[in-house]
Amino acid sequence: MNEKKHIHLIGICGTAMASLAGMLQQRGFRVTGSDAAAYPPMSDFLASLGIPLAQPFAAANLDPRPDLIVVGNAISRGNVELERVLNERMDFCSLPQVLHDEFLRGKEVLVVAGTHGKTTTTSMLAWIFHSAGMQPSFLIGGIAENFASSFQLGQGPHFILEGDEYDTAFFDKGPKFLHYFPDSIILTSVEFDHADIYKDLDAVETAFKRLVNLVPQRGRIVSFDRGESVERCLAKAFCSVERYGSGDKPTWGIGNLRLEPGHTSWSVLRNGEPWCQFEFPVAGEYNVWNATAAAALAAGCGISKETIAAALKTFKSVKRRLEVRAEVNGITIIDDFAHHPTAIASTLAALRSRYPGSRLWVILEPRSNTLRRNVLQNDLAKSLSLADEIIVAEVFKSEAIPEPERLNLAAVVTGIEQHGRRARVVPDADSIVQLAAPEMRPGDVIAILSNGGFGGIYEKLAQRLASLATKTAREASAKA
Repeated sequence: MNEKKHIHLIGICGTAMASLAGMLQQRGFRVTGSDAAAYPPMSDFLASLGIPLAQPFAAANLDPRPDLIVVGNAISRGNVELERVLNERMDFCSLPQVLHDEFLRGKEVLVVAGTHGKTTTTSMLAWIFHSAGMQPSFLIGGIAENFASSFQLGQGPHFILEGDEYDTAFFDKGPKFLHYFPDSIILTSVEFDHADIYKDLDAVETAFKRLVNLVPQRGRIVSFDRGESVERCLAKAFCSVERYGSGDKPTWGIGNLRLEPGHTSWSVLRNGEPWCQFEFPVAGEYNVWNATAAAALAAGCGISKETIAAALKTFKSVKRRLEVRAEVNGITIIDDFAHHPTAIASTLAALRSRYPGSRLWVILEPRSNTLRRNVLQNDLAKSLSLADEIIVAEVFKSEAIPEPERLNLAAVVTGIEQHGRRARVVPDADSIVQLAAPEMRPGDVIAILSNGGFGGIYEKLAQRLASLATKTAREASAKA
């Protein structure tokens, strides 16, 4: 690609696509991009890099003609820019292609894969390597707060990469992570997800089995020690496999777990022997699992346990992962990406431990391709029931999902009520803010769950709460 000068990314606001844009710019290419609608944090991230973003999609966005087009995996036939690319036979490729050819060659590639926890675990691993002075390169599907970035091109030998099982592009329906040819991997979990591209759990497992089959004999797999699906995926591994967790005799065992407001600590046993004590400010038992996985892989790469412990102690988190977006009149607004029933349950459990005694709200936008379908409908109701007050928005672009497959919100509400909780369906962000804000009181914690912009609800709710607080204060002053 040395002769390429101008690279245009269609669908640039995807987390991985925006990161790739930054990496290409750092390599000296002229980078432009386009998307349907931009929203934080990736829109802010691109603006900070000075990368031009055109919206909405338009054929004219390809003037002047770029030397190479990178087509995001969310882009399908009918997109006006893609149609021009095909009609005029412009050079194009997928994100994983350009990533492998331009950045991964010659690196020791460490891939973090799994249904849940990829982004946070990749961020932890990158921070550990950075703290150890190993100058890693990394690409993360989110903004790692320790770096204020989702990518870094370092001088060290390692490239740390979030491995997504979602498909590659409209012309390549295989998983992205099969393009990365990892030397070692972390496998956090294997569950049914991405119902738009995987028929069933067996199809998901097949994808992960293929990933495992790519790891060389000299490599390593660090895997969570629970789940029959995980075991089936590892059955034919040719490299060494190390388990982490609290199951039956894992290589890396977890004990003495303490989940407290503002602080989490635990001990790790290596092959049953005390190895290290860890602590960090991040909430949630699932993040303890994530951190232990990162520690295990880092230790295998020669990083000392003392360095790992020091790095984890200063680990901040990732944007849109239990992120506090605002605190208004004693009400805390949390933004989280949770888009699968298992992730939702883990997020709400983490908030219970972080804010004990608080009334916990969950406001969900069913936006992911799995949540918009009814395939995990009962699990969703069960997960949402962990909150005290539940509000669910209308299914995002519901018309795109055939009615027999579409999430049935009435059934979700009924399921929640059977668990003894109140649930309401409210159409959109504006309606939710108007209905719910007056009901909120100091001490409440509001978990807003979406993998999209959700109509700007994060800012709108904070503004509405501030307005109500001002009005209340004025009325009290007038009475006095």
